[in-house]
Amino acid sequence: TMNVEHEINLLVEEIRRLGTKNADGQVSVKFGVLFADEKCANLFEALVGTLKAAKRRKIVTYQGELLLQGVHDNVDIVLLQD
Repeated sequence: TMNVEHEINLLVEEIRRLGTKNADGQVSVKFGVLFADEKCANLFEALVGTLKAAKRRKIVTYQGELLLQGVHDNVDIVLLQD
């Protein structure tokens, strides 16, 4: 089985790498940027699943339940923990 904690830690690193600080000082990145990134594509077998797990643990937040490439490219994924 995949190590979910490890995947989430990698996700946090990638959001920090690709994201920018918003007005609240939180790091955020567009889903499309994360999805299209080559390193992320190689790292995560199931990016959407990892995002959902991170959201359940209150590590990230974003609008909606399921993010779909193309449809949700402009959705902000916000890192809640630093």
